[in-house]
Amino acid sequence: MCLGAIYWAGIDRIYYANTRQDAEAIKFADCFIYEELDRPMAKRDVPIIQLLREEAQTAFRIWTEKDDKTEY
Repeated sequence: MCLGAIYWAGIDRIYYANTRQDAEAIKFADCFIYEELDRPMAKRDVPIIQLLREEAQTAFRIWTEKDDKTEY
C-alpha cells in the first residue's frame, strides 16, 4: 500500500540508504512481503477476503461520473 500511495501521489523520486539485504542482516527482513506478493491471493498467509464488491462499485461509478476529479 505504501508503494501504491507513492505512485498515486505523483512522487517522482524515492531516496533510501539501506538495502533489503542490509535489513535482513539485522533481522529486520521484509522478504516475506515480496514472497507473499508472488503467491496467488488464495495461498497467502493472511487471508484476503473480498466483501461488498457491488456496493463498492457505487463509489467507482460516482468517481467516473465526477467532473472535477483529479485524474491519476
